[in-house]
Amino acid sequence: MARHGIHHVTAISGEARRNVDFYTRILGLRLVKRTVNFDDPGTWHLYYGDETGQPGTILTFFPWAQASQGRQGVGELHETIFRIPQASVGFWTHRLLAQGVAQETTTERFGETVIAFRDPDGMRVALVALPGIDSEPGWATADIPAEHAVRGIHGVTLMLEDGAATGAILSDVLGLAETAKEGNTVRYQAPGTTIGGIVDLRSVGGFLPARQGRGSVHHLAFRAADDAEEAAMVRRLAENHGIRTTEQMDRNYFRSVYFREPGHVLFEIATDIPGFAVDEPAETLGTTLKLPRVLEKHRAEIERALPELA
Repeated sequence: MARHGIHHVTAISGEARRNVDFYTRILGLRLVKRTVNFDDPGTWHLYYGDETGQPGTILTFFPWAQASQGRQGVGELHETIFRIPQASVGFWTHRLLAQGVAQETTTERFGETVIAFRDPDGMRVALVALPGIDSEPGWATADIPAEHAVRGIHGVTLMLEDGAATGAILSDVLGLAETAKEGNTVRYQAPGTTIGGIVDLRSVGGFLPARQGRGSVHHLAFRAADDAEEAAMVRRLAENHGIRTTEQMDRNYFRSVYFREPGHVLFEIATDIPGFAVDEPAETLGTTLKLPRVLEKHRAEIERALPELA
């Protein structure tokens, strides 16, 4: 059965070294791919995820050290939420405190305990405590045992003027269905998908529009099993909603199309194939710089331009 839901989230950070430290050392994600922004090869494109980098666990960054600070507002992905076991709330509360990460008051959303905070660039991140996921594999680090490790992305929250038209695309094109409502937030979920299965649409008419910059999310990618399913989604988007996508782009680890949804968030549809092990073994993911063939002849120049990660 094809899995739908979130493929990855891509954001903009400041200094690359600080970004790597936060997401690998403090949050314990695995750096599964070191590559470059294909449109700006002097900039890293860093991919974090679970042990194998499966869709629904991936958060990626373009680190632009000189980027101005973004402004949160309407028309953006407001928060990225990761999954942790229910029994790990105490561990993460104490860990974030010990690492100097300021937390908001622990709250409940849709009956789930949520620990919300910001990364060093101001991007909103949260952990949601879920029952029944303890047996899922976790990526252990020196400070984070597997039993407490993050178990992929739970979902995201989009802040929109009015979520109705966006919701129609989620349900008609991208394989999600409306499942709950809480205040001004409507929850959509991909049936049968546990990791990366949730998109919450928060309608907040009257807010200032978002301004993209450091600490902002660049785009949200949704899953398509393969090229054929992606093409079917593209046709449905055009025929039922009058929205056309870009041409398909080969990103080495997936093939993608992009479009602006009615609430102005940049959406991507990305194939599950071929995956992150296409150019390096799963055991050594993220340990060396990987470049697309077209950029290999410029490797020495690119390596000189990229900032150190450690």
